[in-house]
Amino acid sequence: MKPAFALLAATALASITALASIQDAVLSPDDALKLFTNIEQLMESTAASIADLHVATASLLATTKNTLTALQRQRTNAPLTAQLVRETREFLAIADATPKPYPFEPASQQQFAELRSDFARLEAHFTGLIAAKEAQLGAPDPDDVRRYADENARMSAPGVNPRVVFMGDSITDFWHLNEYFTGRDFVNRGISGQITSQMLARMKTDVIDLHPRALLILAGTNDIARGTPIDIIEDDLILMAELAREHQIKVLIASVLPVSEARTERPIQTIQQLNSWIEQYCKQTGATYVDYSAKLRGPGGYLQGDLADDGLHPNSQGYRLMAPVAISAIDGALGRSTTPVETERRRRVHVF
Repeated sequence: MKPAFALLAATALASITALASIQDAVLSPDDALKLFTNIEQLMESTAASIADLHVATASLLATTKNTLTALQRQRTNAPLTAQLVRETREFLAIADATPKPYPFEPASQQQFAELRSDFARLEAHFTGLIAAKEAQLGAPDPDDVRRYADENARMSAPGVNPRVVFMGDSITDFWHLNEYFTGRDFVNRGISGQITSQMLARMKTDVIDLHPRALLILAGTNDIARGTPIDIIEDDLILMAELAREHQIKVLIASVLPVSEARTERPIQTIQQLNSWIEQYCKQTGATYVDYSAKLRGPGGYLQGDLADDGLHPNSQGYRLMAPVAISAIDGALGRSTTPVETERRRRVHVF
């Protein structure tokens, strides 16, 4: 390694050492986004300063740009942050192995120094996210039962309009139900990152105590990503359904959404296997199967590319396709009819 770059590496190491408290290193969402954006821009500019580096990292830079787009929606997403860490580390490794022009422009040297400093900050931020998550899991409320406690306390009793609780993970959490289902008593109780066992722990506070007429469950994708056995996921779904039935709540269970081919942590075959079981379980028990997957999947069973920005979470176009599937299933379960006017209005909602 040339002396100048050895100095830069030492500077980066010193930056990490200076971060005395790992958990305190977690950035605010706005500061994190600024850091992510600056890193992507520095990768672009430093690559442009060295012809061979630009060629060698062209594909990597395109992937990083996609990662940044996804992080703009979910700034505290640990898996996406880890992905950016890996991509930046790979870029720097390629840069170290690529011959530099001599003399090397001071401005380019400064950009490399800034990139390495930002990378040290990114690693510290990511480590802090993991530490915070571990602390949460060891806290008295590992299932985040208190997340909606204040909202639940403020809710009035259901009126004439049937109340429906949407239970799920980030796909539900990010879904602005009031924008897609106006005039309905639909309650969002999604929590980003949750698995089925955590949702099961929230059934009393976030479902039963709200006295809904129906419960729509969308769960399982995070379990699959963690390698949870299918039979464990099935048991959790059964328990949630049985608890709802005991309280005269209609049960609807949605198919797990397909993902892009790049999302290898969620094998499409496993998703399809779980969805087949969910469909059969609904037929056997009288629950309603809500087949979002049929609307969102494309060739090979993978998620259509234009329906999500990160290969996992639906964008507005994806949610627009899911909304009529949900309303049709809910109205069918409740014995309501969706008029043609309502259907057309919902089809048009949230179109940009």
